[in-house]
Amino acid sequence: MNDTRFHDMPDGRRIAFRHTKGAGKHAGPTLVFLPGYMSDMAGSKASALFASAQELGRGCLLLDYSGCGESSGDFAQGTLSRWREEVLALIEACVDGPVLLVGSSMGGWLMLLVAEELRESDLHPLAGIIGVAPAPDFTTWGYSEEQRAAMAAGETVYEDNPYGPEPTPTYPGFFADSQDQLMLAAPITLDCPVRLLHGREDADVPWEISVALAEALDTHDVQLTLLWDGDHRLSRDTDIALLRRTVAAFYES
Repeated sequence: MNDTRFHDMPDGRRIAFRHTKGAGKHAGPTLVFLPGYMSDMAGSKASALFASAQELGRGCLLLDYSGCGESSGDFAQGTLSRWREEVLALIEACVDGPVLLVGSSMGGWLMLLVAEELRESDLHPLAGIIGVAPAPDFTTWGYSEEQRAAMAAGETVYEDNPYGPEPTPTYPGFFADSQDQLMLAAPITLDCPVRLLHGREDADVPWEISVALAEALDTHDVQLTLLWDGDHRLSRDTDIALLRRTVAAFYES
């Protein structure tokens, strides 16, 4: 990660990122990877896609949201709106031309919010979006009524974390902001190809969420791939190989 750089936001946030430019005018769109909740750009999927981009001469942008990874800030202050602002600022600062968004888990929700901002863009048109176990609206279907009431009342909810020793917090600020960012109750109009990858054995985000997302998307080109034995992370070698092939298809077409 010795090629990490930092982008300064107007309010002083320092956003860590890695960026490799595409080689030449035929390099295709720049891939922008959006990690999941409490994740960062050092994850296996992000690292694999960045390495592939460098090898093949394609553009790729990775980043850590504020409060995550190497970026400054307090994770407790993080919201979808705040992180969307950071993603758009990095795209504006680093990317020339079309963008291919890839979002994992919560990053799949953020991917949709960023895509809505870019769908009318002349500078950064959407080449497509790829959701990996995308989790739009998880603050509705992912919590009990009691937990939602607690967060609405200003409390932090903690849940068991299968990926680490500390429980996973969901802060009331994140919850409150998320209620203004819900996606699945209305058509999502995006004029670009959409590819969704989801494991049938996903214990965190039910695969039916990807089905609901596919149904909500108002676009002519949506494909959902279900991995029968896939878990939530989809980080096995075979999973990452599928993700690489899914990305490659956008460049081959």
